[in-house]
Amino acid sequence: MRANRPVTNLLKSHFACRKSLATTSGFFALAVAASLIWQGEALAQDRIVHPGSMAVTGFPGTTIPNFEEGLPPGVDPVDETFIDTARASLRVFDVSALGGPASGQLVYTPPPFEVPASQIGQVFGVKYDDGIRDGVATGVPNIYAAATSLHGVRIVTPDADEDGRPERQRRGTAGATFMAGQFAEENGGSPGAIWKIDGITGAVSLFATIDTNSGPGIGNLAFDPIHRQFFATDLDSGLVHRISIDGMMIDTFDHGVDGRPVRGLDAVADDGAVMDIQGEAFDSENPESFGYTQDERRVWGIAVHGGRLYYAVGEKAEIWSVGIARDGAFGGDPRWELTVQADADQAVTDIAFDNRGFLYLAQRGTIENRYTYESFADSGKGEVLRYWRESPDDPATESIWVEEPQEYAVGFPETNRQSAGGIDLQYGYDSEGTLNPNACAATLVKTGDRLRDNEALAEQLLAGGPLAVHGVQLTSTTLAKPANVPPFGSWFVDFDNFYEDADVKGHVGDVEVWRPCAGRVGFYDRIPGGGYLPPFYPPVFNPPGTPPPPGDLPPCIDIQDVQFFCTSAGLEADLYIHDYAGIGGDSLGAGSRTPGVSVTPPKQTRAPGAPFTLGITGHFPGDRVDLGLCFYKQSDADKGGYFPCCKVTLPLNTPALSCEP
Repeated sequence: MRANRPVTNLLKSHFACRKSLATTSGFFALAVAASLIWQGEALAQDRIVHPGSMAVTGFPGTTIPNFEEGLPPGVDPVDETFIDTARASLRVFDVSALGGPASGQLVYTPPPFEVPASQIGQVFGVKYDDGIRDGVATGVPNIYAAATSLHGVRIVTPDADEDGRPERQRRGTAGATFMAGQFAEENGGSPGAIWKIDGITGAVSLFATIDTNSGPGIGNLAFDPIHRQFFATDLDSGLVHRISIDGMMIDTFDHGVDGRPVRGLDAVADDGAVMDIQGEAFDSENPESFGYTQDERRVWGIAVHGGRLYYAVGEKAEIWSVGIARDGAFGGDPRWELTVQADADQAVTDIAFDNRGFLYLAQRGTIENRYTYESFADSGKGEVLRYWRESPDDPATESIWVEEPQEYAVGFPETNRQSAGGIDLQYGYDSEGTLNPNACAATLVKTGDRLRDNEALAEQLLAGGPLAVHGVQLTSTTLAKPANVPPFGSWFVDFDNFYEDADVKGHVGDVEVWRPCAGRVGFYDRIPGGGYLPPFYPPVFNPPGTPPPPGDLPPCIDIQDVQFFCTSAGLEADLYIHDYAGIGGDSLGAGSRTPGVSVTPPKQTRAPGAPFTLGITGHFPGDRVDLGLCFYKQSDADKGGYFPCCKVTLPLNTPALSCEP
């Protein structure tokens, strides 16, 4: 039974369950990760994350400790109701097989991996890293989750009536502390905590702490795979924190001071407001007393794309970006991107990009915190939107993005606007609902409330499962409105498999999918009539545990990473090559196999481990460019005549951003 139902329902069931581009040294950084090798399959039986795994955050539910002993006459059960620390505030779902074509039905997944509130408290933002462990790309990432006030703030004082339970408080008072399970302080947590969940063992550890956060928590997280670093938005100060892969705080970016003036707006410094749960001004049902920084500088959702950090500001959501320099630092070039066109002014708490450069945004309703635990956010107005860049840019419009976005239907209630503020891209699915890892970003997943609740359609919907679903909706990215209204072209997954709480709001948080879009890109060319080009490396170079390459050809090199940069000469791509076959190459010959596109230089030599830099011209932003590569030893070439090389064709997806000034 779901624990996060209203207290009235809990009583009825006797509480049966506890419920412009970035400038740096003349360069514009457009760093894009190009490949992740799917290795470590020997771990497949001993891991909690697989390709397609979907991590979802949410409120764990409530309990009355020692309820079996009964409550004294006249005692309000709500006053004795607490966070159920044994229940999960993060779950990892296996959604690889949805059981059939999308028809608006509820999907029953295998039991998810769960992280209880006792270990991480209340969390919203969730993110994976790149799965690199000790320098090896294992394909098994870790999960990171950030402390939040978006699932309410609850405070207590010590037990005064000797019933074995602390005393709940609505208002700030001397001696007040956060309720157990709020920020997992008993596990070393705090309102600024970022937790790390090991993707193999599930072990929880404290990754990093924004120690100046007094209670508002963290808006969301982003991971930069090029520089292997995180970004976190601080709802207390409005700062964006840059954090190393080891959890060390590096530096910050201040949109209010350094971003706003770029658009001719007054700089707005943090007003210094804090959450003081021992002060009389604190009211647990009034978010205005929670110590959030001013709306003009309050940064919510965040995402890394094309060498820039995109972020959402305020209730009248504006999307901005700032460059990421080659060394990973903030580029110092904040840029307004667009002002969200939606019917209601609500915070954009999550941002995602697909591999075509489409920008997806998810709104979350205005913050609420009912003492009854029933509602944490206004519901029924949250939209999920998709933007794309104007091509070519329309000089008559201020933004480089289209003025009118597409909208997706979220949930069956009449407006189809049940977004709870989480969004990500998932692989595609075939006609039977089976995951297709060859379709990199064909499905949109979004969190929402009351997703299958529609009285007029109840008879039809009941055939596909219960109506009170609070969780995730999965829909093909092609089904923007007016398609899929009502959303019978979607699948639905409930957060905790309890279906009697139709009236709760804001109990679901963010969603993140582990979606490595890897592709092996280099194999020896066949010689007409059979065989391979010299030096005839045999198939034993296929790494143990990895699937055989197409056509049973042995791999010789793989492209580990591609970083794109805009320079004064145009687009450059740094290729990082993994020498699978161990041929010891130090040189690269390159040419374009795409008509009209030029690649320079035709040949170059680099020290081991250094990237090969190619200039690419004649393409349109976002185009796929096929590169013909020859990886070889310069000492072999110097001998003259025929020399062996590893020949590959690299399909390179160029950034959607133009390098034109």
